[in-house]
Amino acid sequence: MANGYDSTYSDRFFVDINTRMRDLEEKQRLLKERIILVNETVVKERERVDRLLRELTKEVEGLKMEMKRMKELLERVGETLDHTARKEELDLVRKQIDLMRGVHGVS
Repeated sequence: MANGYDSTYSDRFFVDINTRMRDLEEKQRLLKERIILVNETVVKERERVDRLLRELTKEVEGLKMEMKRMKELLERVGETLDHTARKEELDLVRKQIDLMRGVHGVS
C-alpha cells in the first residue's frame, strides 16, 4: 500500500506541476502579446506626437514671421504718424488763422 500511495501522490504532484507550468507559460505568452501591443501603441503615439510637434513648430515659425512683419509695419506707421500733424494740432492752427483773420479784418 505504501507504494500505491506514493505512486498516486507523485503522479498528482507531477500533474499539478505540469498544470502550473502550462498556466505560467500561458500567462507569459499573454504578457508577451500585451507588451507587443503596448509597444506598437507607444510607437504609433510617438509618431503622431512627432508629426504634431513638427506641424506646431512650422506654425509657430510662421506666426513669428508674421508678428515680425506686423511689428515692422507698426514701427513704420508710428514713424509716419510722428511726421504728420495731429487733428488737435490742425484745429489749433485753424483757430489761430481764424483769430488772425478776425484781428486783421481778412476774410
